[in-house]
Amino acid sequence: MIRAELGLGVLGTALWIYCLLDVIMTDESRIRNLTKATWVMIVLVTSVVGAVAWLVAGKPESNPRGMPYKGNTGYSEYDRPGRFVPTDPKADEEFLKQVRERAEAQRQEAKLQRLAREQREERERREIREAHERRRLRNPSEPDQPGSSGESA
Repeated sequence: MIRAELGLGVLGTALWIYCLLDVIMTDESRIRNLTKATWVMIVLVTSVVGAVAWLVAGKPESNPRGMPYKGNTGYSEYDRPGRFVPTDPKADEEFLKQVRERAEAQRQEAKLQRLAREQREERERREIREAHERRRLRNPSEPDQPGSSGESA
């Protein structure tokens, strides 16, 4: 008998916590019937009764399974009402030509940027090597890199 009451108490508490967190995390514009603050107070004060009331009267209705995001209207991309369909083949060809030219210009720009980056990186590596070489020539008794002589601090 005590075990059943304890189990019901744990289930009631879990339901209450779930509903309280659900009320708090739900966007206020989606909550039904009352304001968010009112639902929080109802669930807090009336415990399990308030939790059940939230599930029945306040919790937003779930989205239909076939529509994973708000913008989905149920139409495929090409069947969507209001979709622009070119009526002039010449204008369509001109648009495609502009798209191809823009893509080629972007490819060329990316190639130039990559070459400039590679040249800059190579210049930096060369400067580092030269600095190490100058340091080694100034102090021939010191090792090139710390820790390479086998000494420990």
